[in-house]
Amino acid sequence: MNQPTATGPPVATVRLSTSIPSRVITLIAVIVPPLGVLSAMGLLWGVAVRPVDVAMLVVLYTACGLGITVGYHRLFSHKAFKTTPAIRGLFAILGSMTLQGPVTQWVTDHRKHHALSDRDGDPHSPHAGRREGLFGGLGGFFHAHMGWLVSTKGMERGRRYGRDLYDDPVIRRIDRLYMLWVVLTLAIPFAIGFAVDPTLRGGMTGLVWGGLVRIFLFHHMTWSVNSVCHTFGRRPYETDDESRNNWIVALPTFGEGWHNNHHAFPGSAIHGLGRRQVDMSWWTIRGLEKLGLAWDVKVPAAERLARRAAQAPSSA
Repeated sequence: MNQPTATGPPVATVRLSTSIPSRVITLIAVIVPPLGVLSAMGLLWGVAVRPVDVAMLVVLYTACGLGITVGYHRLFSHKAFKTTPAIRGLFAILGSMTLQGPVTQWVTDHRKHHALSDRDGDPHSPHAGRREGLFGGLGGFFHAHMGWLVSTKGMERGRRYGRDLYDDPVIRRIDRLYMLWVVLTLAIPFAIGFAVDPTLRGGMTGLVWGGLVRIFLFHHMTWSVNSVCHTFGRRPYETDDESRNNWIVALPTFGEGWHNNHHAFPGSAIHGLGRRQVDMSWWTIRGLEKLGLAWDVKVPAAERLARRAAQAPSSA
């Protein structure tokens, strides 16, 4: 299939299918966490939920989630700021611990999404290539939310959208150790739970709440950016796609739900451009900047914001 480039005529590309190991790991990451939720609801609720389990859920959800929102997304995908090698590595590891795939796979998929947003070739659009009508819309929504994980995820896997990361020895090393981060994201809450209650039940309770339930929740919050934020919400800025701001998604995704803002200004380190648009990922980046650990932080000028807002439909 031929695809246009930004600087020249169409070039031949080879369409790759998602590898079998990638599909297996994805299926495990999708299926196992919900089982943990069910076990928590049916067996543990009101019986074996301890303050330490809730604390692990909140702390690991936040830390690993910021690995995706600040690290995978704003730092690695869009280069919205620069930071030290140690912090780059930390965000890469924390993002890997969400079980959303290695850095290079996530970033190449996301950059392809922006290059072809809501058009044919977008790996997780609810609109591109979908049938019309109610069932077509539902099918597109499901594809954007979860279906793409076993059909179009990881199909790029090339240097076209990820040359800078493939040339980064630290990122390549972290990617090669991806299964270690998968083990750690489950082993850490098990170990903490076992330390509090040195029994198998104590360790498993920590694993369920600090591991499986936490992964389940953040998966669906992240996937909602692909599905909900390209279907429901407001469009204060004119873009060439259906990206929308949705505050319900923005809160649990640390600002990623201000998705129309992001598509209007993809290189911006801040997504919550409005006065009441909570953006915890931006607060994190701003905090790093104040500590001298982040620099070249990209923020759109007020004049540019006003110009893009003026181009938006009055109904937005």
